[in-house]
Amino acid sequence: MYLTADEILDADDLKPEPVAVPEWGGSVLVKGMDGTARDKFEAAMLKDNMSGVSKDSALDNYRARLAAACIVGEDGKRLFQGDAVVRRLGTKSAQALTRVVEVASRLSGLTDEDVKELTGN
Repeated sequence: MYLTADEILDADDLKPEPVAVPEWGGSVLVKGMDGTARDKFEAAMLKDNMSGVSKDSALDNYRARLAAACIVGEDGKRLFQGDAVVRRLGTKSAQALTRVVEVASRLSGLTDEDVKELTGN
């Protein structure tokens, strides 16, 4: 038996996962990106002609951008939005951000190969 369109669309497939971040004194909720959000995240890494940007440019503040895209409150809404707050998040502990990014990547299906493809490296 195969799933129907309604069964697929009604599936609760974006469950947040708590991540302990001792450097910040507690835990955060990390939710994987949906398809549209991931497309926007990846599109931000491309030039207007749809070719990959330089590795340096694409990876600039990458951890903070991915963490900001996936850290949510109990209501499921993103806690960090806007360039200024994402830049500020980037000044936090790399170890803490990496812990969050590892879970965000897994929940979003984002692999190192995806990043390499986007950066053309």
